[in-house]
Amino acid sequence: MFDDYNFYDSLKKIGVKLQEWLDAIILNLPNFVLAILVFVLFLILARYLSRVLDRLLRIRIKQVSIRRMIIKVLKLVVVLIGFFVALGLLNLDKVLTTVLASAGVVGLAIGLALQGTLNNTFSGVILSFLPEIQIGDWIETNSYAGQVIDINLRNIKIKQSDNNYVIIPNSKIVEEPFKNFTSTPRSRVILDCGIAYSSNLEFARQLTLETIEKIFPPNPNEEVEFMYTEFGDSSINFVIRFWTDVTNNRDILRAKNIAIIAIKKAFDANHITIPFPIRTIDFSNNLSLNKPESDQ
Repeated sequence: MFDDYNFYDSLKKIGVKLQEWLDAIILNLPNFVLAILVFVLFLILARYLSRVLDRLLRIRIKQVSIRRMIIKVLKLVVVLIGFFVALGLLNLDKVLTTVLASAGVVGLAIGLALQGTLNNTFSGVILSFLPEIQIGDWIETNSYAGQVIDINLRNIKIKQSDNNYVIIPNSKIVEEPFKNFTSTPRSRVILDCGIAYSSNLEFARQLTLETIEKIFPPNPNEEVEFMYTEFGDSSINFVIRFWTDVTNNRDILRAKNIAIIAIKKAFDANHITIPFPIRTIDFSNNLSLNKPESDQ
């Protein structure tokens, strides 16, 4: 009889508990429905904002991987806001506090574990908004030079003139200086040379200027510059600086090649010598070890 009493008492308690839960569900049903509707609205809002952001990013960012990452972050932020608003409508303040605390701890742990990766990721985002470096540009950085093929969340891929690829972490690009040949349509080319001491310096200077200006005509506010720099061992050295269209390092090499050929032809036609070092060997040796000793 005692067991029957305990059994019926347990059933009664379970019934009371279920009745309390049912009452709580009925009382909170409007809030529950409202929370679901709010969360669905935030999902729709996240999708709409992602499409708008994608259209805006296509104007500024060519890198597909960067655009996708930014859109995913936006979606995540909007969905999380909707999730927290829904929890607030359900009066789950304790659950909301626990979720936020757990997210903070997990975020801190992930940030410490992926410190280097996150550094490269944020650097990639920064690079994607920099107008100074874009896909297709020819850059020189970290002792490498080449055309930018891709910018992703981890690194930059450049193709060197020897057709090999170099992968450089994004943080290296952000922290180190880089030179962009494509950012300016014109660049100054510097060429060093020398003439014999017996040459007419004024005539050689005028001939060189006329030769270069004929091949590389300067634009307004540009000037072909010729300066003698030093008395060398076998020549009087000079430097000539002129302007040309440059988008990569190959254009500079091509301009130097054309200038060297033209200057050499002009000097040969006017009997101006480009000397080279000459060594004179003196075979006379008055202190030869093989010299016979004089009679004492």
